[in-house]
Amino acid sequence: MTFHHRHLLGIEPLHPEEIRTILDLADQYVDLNRRAVKHADALAGLTQINMFFENSTRTQASFELAGKRLGADVMNMAMQASSIKKGETLIDTALTLNAMHPDLLVVRHPHSGAVDLLAQKVNCAVLNAGDGRHEHPTQALLDALTIRRAKGRLHRLNIAICGDIAHSRVARSNIILLGKMENRVRLVGPPTLMPSQVGELGVEVYEDMREGLKDVDVVMMLRLQRERMDGGFIPSEREYYHRYGLDAEKLSHAREDAIVMHPGPMNRGVEIDGTIADDINRSVIQEQVEMGVAVRMAAMDLLARNLRAADRPAGVMA
Repeated sequence: MTFHHRHLLGIEPLHPEEIRTILDLADQYVDLNRRAVKHADALAGLTQINMFFENSTRTQASFELAGKRLGADVMNMAMQASSIKKGETLIDTALTLNAMHPDLLVVRHPHSGAVDLLAQKVNCAVLNAGDGRHEHPTQALLDALTIRRAKGRLHRLNIAICGDIAHSRVARSNIILLGKMENRVRLVGPPTLMPSQVGELGVEVYEDMREGLKDVDVVMMLRLQRERMDGGFIPSEREYYHRYGLDAEKLSHAREDAIVMHPGPMNRGVEIDGTIADDINRSVIQEQVEMGVAVRMAAMDLLARNLRAADRPAGVMA
């Protein structure tokens, strides 16, 4: 399988063939996760540490479940009660953890670039579970797997990413991945929620929701990242929903078989109408959660293979 990276820090370094490798292996893990017995041994004997400096439900739970289903010894560090709160630097924390000889380190951090810095200080494989506004690679990969399974392909699709683009690492990773796989990407939202460098992203930009959704195959809604906002980016939630919240009328401008996505957590009645979110014929939001476990299993499996290959004496075959 084509995947030669030591870490998974972002989508940007990945080639299309490497993306397909992760998704193909994840497909196999979807099948495993639907069986009565869900365990494999790809990470047997390895130690996985989850370090989440930001609160998370879906991502942390799915990484923990993924590691345990693959046979790893999994430890979740409570970073809110860690020595970071006592003034320890991120680098000192990394060196401390490195002395414990973990094999896989899963990190979510509020500052862009923090996970990359940490990866430079440890000997194990590092997976980025989201860093600031930078990237969230496994979210983009699980979104890609969801799209591919729903549409039968992951190329030459019209995909609209709607809402708070400026503060979203999910949007950034998806823009990069979907662009690499030859899709036509549209960004839809108010100018206040568009990144300043949007003209360099190779996407189409729409301020009008109905125009932006016209004839798209995929509608990807985003959460309003209020914790990253330091000003009046929207007039009110009511006004935002009126103009940019996904409801049946706005969705009618997309293709009849368009799917609806959301990375969660959802603000119903702000970003998306609850009826649309729960529509089993259009919404694949629950499928995204399921694909998340499989994609994270695949990513850790591939990194573990590279770890073991690096430790193997020269000339010894697998």
